[in-house]
Amino acid sequence: MGKRMRTLYFDCFCGAAGDMIVGALLDAGADFEALRAALESLATDGFTVEANRVTKKGIEATHFRVVVDPSVSQPHRHLRHVLEIIEQGALPDSVKSAAAETFRRIAVSEAEVHGTTVEKVHFHEVGAIDSIVDVIGAHLGLHLLGIERVESSALPVGFGAIKAAHGVMPVPAPATAKLLEGVPVFGGDLEGEWVTPTGAALIAQLAAAYGPLPAMQIEHVGYGSGTRDAPDRANVLRVLIGETHERFAATGTVAVLETNIDDMNPELLPVLIEEALGAGAHDAFLTPIVAKKGRAAHKLTVLCAEDRADALARTILLNSTTLGVRMRVESRVCLAREWKTVETPWGQVRVKYGTLEGKPPAPAPEFEDCRALAAKAGVTVLEIYQAALAAAVQGKE
Repeated sequence: MGKRMRTLYFDCFCGAAGDMIVGALLDAGADFEALRAALESLATDGFTVEANRVTKKGIEATHFRVVVDPSVSQPHRHLRHVLEIIEQGALPDSVKSAAAETFRRIAVSEAEVHGTTVEKVHFHEVGAIDSIVDVIGAHLGLHLLGIERVESSALPVGFGAIKAAHGVMPVPAPATAKLLEGVPVFGGDLEGEWVTPTGAALIAQLAAAYGPLPAMQIEHVGYGSGTRDAPDRANVLRVLIGETHERFAATGTVAVLETNIDDMNPELLPVLIEEALGAGAHDAFLTPIVAKKGRAAHKLTVLCAEDRADALARTILLNSTTLGVRMRVESRVCLAREWKTVETPWGQVRVKYGTLEGKPPAPAPEFEDCRALAAKAGVTVLEIYQAALAAAVQGKE
C-alpha cells in the first residue's frame, strides 16, 4: 500500500460553481477569517466576502458570497490584469501558482473558441471580481485544509441555452465545454447552466480522477450552497474529506487503433498523425516494420477514448491508403499529475509533474511553451527547455 493521503472528493450531484466550491470548503472546516484576511490583501478594491448558513431542501449548507460595491468601478480585464491581482496578494506561493493556472486555462479556452490569442482574450463574466475571488478562495480553502489529492464525480452540466456577454449560448457554453475536455459529464434533467465556467475550470484542474467516492475514512463533510434553487433537489455541492491510500490517479480503458501501411508516400505520413491528433486522439505514432514480401512499411498506432474510436478510424481511412483498421480496447493506469508554472529568463513555462508512491515529482516542461518563447527570443528551444527543467527541479514557481 502507498502512503496515506488527505483526499477531498467533490460530489457534484447538482453541478458546480466557484462560490459553491468555496462554501463547501468553509463548511468542511476551512478557516473563514484566514480566508477573508488573505482575500482582503488582493490588489483591488470594492468587495467584501460573507459566509452565511442557509438551508437548501432540508440540507444545511454554507453560502459563500462576494459582495461587490456598485460605486467602485470594476473594468473588464485581460489575463495579465488578473495575474497581477493574484501575484500582488498576500497569498501562499502554491495558491498563487494554482490560481494563475486556472485563469490561464480559462484564457486558452476563450482564445480557442473566439479565434484569438491568449493575450487578447477579453474576460467578461470570469474577469469580474467575484469570479477572481471565487477562484483564489477555492485554492486557498484547499491549502487551509491541507488537501493532498482531489477526486470528483462526473459533472451534470444541464441543458438548454443561457444569455452571456456574447449573446445566447448553448449549455454548456462553448468555453465551458472546452474547459471540460477530458472530464466525464452528462446533461442531466435540469434545464439551464449548472456547471459555471469557474466551476468547470477548477474541477478540471484539481481532480486527479473521476468516478464514485473512493475508499476513505471520512473525517469531514461540507456543503456549499448555490445561489439558485433547484425544483426537486438541494442546489448544493458536497465535499467529503478523509484519508486514502495513494494509488494511480486513474484506471480505465483506452481504444487502440492500428494499421500497416506499405504503399503510401512517406511525405504524407506526418500529415496522417496530425489529422489523427486533430480529430481527438490522445496520441498517434508510427513504427517502422517489415511487412509481407519483405516490404518496408510503417505501423500506425492511434490511442483515443472509446467513444472516439469510430471517428478516428474514419480519419485514418480518409487520410491514408490503408483498406482496414484494427481496433481493440486495453486497460491502462495513469500517474497522478498536476501543472505548475516556472519562470525562465525568457518568460513563463508550464511544467507537468507526475508522482508515483510518494516519490519526488518528475517534471516535464511544456514543449509548445518553450518553442513559442524560443521563437520570440531568438534562442534555441533546448536552452529554454533546460532552464525550465532546472527551475522545476529547484522548485522555483
